[in-house]
Amino acid sequence: MTYFDKLETRSSDERAADLGRTLPEQIARALTAPGFAAHLRGVDPAAVTSVAALAALPVLRKSDLTTAQKLHPPFGGFTVKPASGFAHIFQSPGPIYEPGGVDQDWWRMGRFLHAAGVGAGDVVQNCFGYHLTPAGMIFENGARAVGAAVLPAGTGQTELQVTAARDVGATAYAGTPDYLKVILDKADAMGVQLGFKKAAVGGGALFPSLRQEYADRGISCLQCYATADLGNIAYESAAMEGMIVDEHVIVEIVTPGTGTPVAPGEVGEVVVTTLNPDYPLIRFATGDLSAVMEGTSPCGRTNTRIKGWMGRADQTTKIKGMFVRPEQVAQLVDRHDEIVKARVIASREGEMDVMRVQIEATGGDEISYARSVMDVLKLKGAVSVVAPGSLPKDGLVIEDQRSYD
Repeated sequence: MTYFDKLETRSSDERAADLGRTLPEQIARALTAPGFAAHLRGVDPAAVTSVAALAALPVLRKSDLTTAQKLHPPFGGFTVKPASGFAHIFQSPGPIYEPGGVDQDWWRMGRFLHAAGVGAGDVVQNCFGYHLTPAGMIFENGARAVGAAVLPAGTGQTELQVTAARDVGATAYAGTPDYLKVILDKADAMGVQLGFKKAAVGGGALFPSLRQEYADRGISCLQCYATADLGNIAYESAAMEGMIVDEHVIVEIVTPGTGTPVAPGEVGEVVVTTLNPDYPLIRFATGDLSAVMEGTSPCGRTNTRIKGWMGRADQTTKIKGMFVRPEQVAQLVDRHDEIVKARVIASREGEMDVMRVQIEATGGDEISYARSVMDVLKLKGAVSVVAPGSLPKDGLVIEDQRSYD
C-alpha cells in the first residue's frame, strides 16, 4: 500500500513532537491578523505546544466570523494576507466569505483522493458547484495534487453530464453521494455505458445501501468530511472504519456550547485548528457533532479517527416561548463545582411545554440547583440529581422529546 506522504504513518510521539514545533508558529502567525490579535489577546504562542494547551484558548464560531466580516469585509481581519493575495474569494450562504488558494494542495483534498485511489491516469468528473461557493475548486485542487485530469462538470444538466462522461472517458466521480446515482440512472435510460470506477463524495449522507449499489456497479465509493471554511478535515480510506483526521488539522471534540473537551469516545462538537499558513483558523467550531474512535485504522494510517458527521451541535430549543441554548446549560454546570454535566429535556404534558433538568453531580441538592436553573435559563423546571456517568454520552445537552407531527 502506498500513502500520500510519510506524515500518515507517524508514531503518536512523532506527531506530538511535530505539533509542538508547528502549533506555536501557527498561533504566532494568526496573531498577525487583527481579528485574531483581538480574539486571542494575551495568548503566548510559545506556550501552546500541545492539544491540551490549545484547549485553553477561546473557541471561534462562524457567527463571530460573520459579525467581523460585516464590520471588516471580506474576511473580518482573520487572514494574514489581503483579499488580493488569494487566488479565489468565495461566498457561501450567510453570506460568509472564504479565501482560497491553488498551490500546494491548499485545501488538503489530495490526501483523501489518494486514499480513494484517484491519481495519474484518472479523469475526474467534478460535480461539485463552481459558482461562488468553494466545493468545486476544493476538489479540483485535490485532483491536481494527485495528478488527475478534471472535467469541471458542476451541477445539473444530467444528460450533458452523461454525454461528457462517456466522451472524455471519466473514470472517477467527485460530488455529493446521491448525484452519482442520478447520472448512472440517466445513463441507463440513454443506453450509455460509463466508465466510473471510483467515487470521492462529500456534502451529504452516504447511506450504506447507496454505497452498496455503487459497489454492485463496480464503483468504489469513499467519503470525506470537509467544510468551506476549513477544507478537508477527515476522510475514509479503503478500510472504511471511521474517518482519519487530516495531517494538517487538529480536531478536538468538545461539549456543545463550550470549548471544553469531552471524555474520549463521547459525542461532542467538532472544533478544528488548521495549519494552513494563509488562513490559520484556530479552534474553529464547526457546529457538527462527532466522536473519537479508539485505535488506529487497519489501513496503516496512524492519525486519530472520528466517527464522521453525527448531527448538528446547535441544540437551541424554544421552551415555553423562551430559547434555551447550549451555552446556558454550560453556564449552569460552571456555577457549581460538583456538577459534572447537565441535560435539559423538553416535553409536553397535555398542551403545555414541560422542562426537566437532569444534573450529574457528586453532591449538592435539588433546591439550590433549581434556583440556578431559574437564574440561568430564566425558566422553572423540575430538577433531578443523578449519579455521575448516568446521562447518555450522545453529545446532547438539550433534548427535545416533543412531537411535531
